[in-house]
Amino acid sequence: MKRVVITGAGTINALGKNVPETLEAMREGRCGIGALEFQDVERLSIRIGGQVKDYDPEEKFNRQQISLYDRFTQFTLLAAQEAISQSGLTFTGELAAQSGVVLGTAGGGVSTWDDNYRSVYEDGKNRVHPFVVPKLMNNAAASHVSMAYNLKGPSFTVSTACASSNHAMAQAFQMVRSGMSPVMIAGGSESMLCFGGVKAWEGLRVMSRDACRPFSANRNGMVQGEGAGVFVFEDFEHAKSRGAEILAEVVGFAMTSDAADIVMPSKQGAARAIKGALRDAKLNGSEVGYINAHGTGTAANDRTESAAVADVFGAHADKLMISSTKSMHGHLIGGTGAVELLACIMALRDGVVAPTIGYEEPDPDCALDVVPNEAREANVSVALSNAFAFGGLNAVLALRKV
Repeated sequence: MKRVVITGAGTINALGKNVPETLEAMREGRCGIGALEFQDVERLSIRIGGQVKDYDPEEKFNRQQISLYDRFTQFTLLAAQEAISQSGLTFTGELAAQSGVVLGTAGGGVSTWDDNYRSVYEDGKNRVHPFVVPKLMNNAAASHVSMAYNLKGPSFTVSTACASSNHAMAQAFQMVRSGMSPVMIAGGSESMLCFGGVKAWEGLRVMSRDACRPFSANRNGMVQGEGAGVFVFEDFEHAKSRGAEILAEVVGFAMTSDAADIVMPSKQGAARAIKGALRDAKLNGSEVGYINAHGTGTAANDRTESAAVADVFGAHADKLMISSTKSMHGHLIGGTGAVELLACIMALRDGVVAPTIGYEEPDPDCALDVVPNEAREANVSVALSNAFAFGGLNAVLALRKV
């Protein structure tokens, strides 16, 4: 099997409009969660989120492109541009024929659904734009990235709720490792921060009205975010032969299903995914220094994840650093694992572990080192990224310093 490395990274999210801005915010423990700004927000009970502010699509795309690109697709294209530019790759000939893109999203074009439902039901219009369907479909972002960069190999979208990005990146990893593709563009995006998107989530009664405080005893729910994270997954020998800068090596992954409950997580399912990723990477648990937790800020998730980590790592769990960057950028649902992978890369490459901000009170059911409130310098050789989704779908990635 081939070694797989990451040679490019790109993002736009509530913390920053690119990777350097995002990592700086993570180092500073800055919060990107604030008051939501969109039509009819006053009709909502939940009015905070990790929204990308000061964003004008007309500065990035022409009118024809905007008619085709939902907000989640726009975010994906901007992140992909940054990642592919950093990688230095140009896709032509055989490389273009074999390379592809696999992206994760849970909702796809939610903003497009919302705008057009309002147009038909509230405004009474009898026609919608002819591009509504291609704009809202979940594979829109993957398709537009493939077209923008001449990627003619495997290209598709994965939709597994909050684990979508990790599942997508795991598929890309497997394709490169098996030799199917020398390069895969992978990650995920989401933009559910509109009236209909937030109103639907309100019904679950898992949302906080004031802040995201993962693992803190006084946490009161999750906070949604939006944005995208995109990476270039590349065959190590291919990257080495062209002198590419390597950000990290992807060394393992595992996917499990709880097969238990549509919304309540399972400790056993999460633990099996973590163990599976370690086994696939041929790692001993004691080699892991940092885990980017799923850490949503809900009582059920935080306690279940803490218990799973304790079960898998035993005595080493007390030496692990585990943090949730959702406390800063919010929960990007299908795009969240991609943005969170940046924290893993930062820990490995820069020796800086992003904090869990908003932490105020210890919870005996989450008795781990959650790197509370301030980033920490540390020598990390191996990091894990956890994603545990509604539907009991779990995906864990393992990365190593190069």
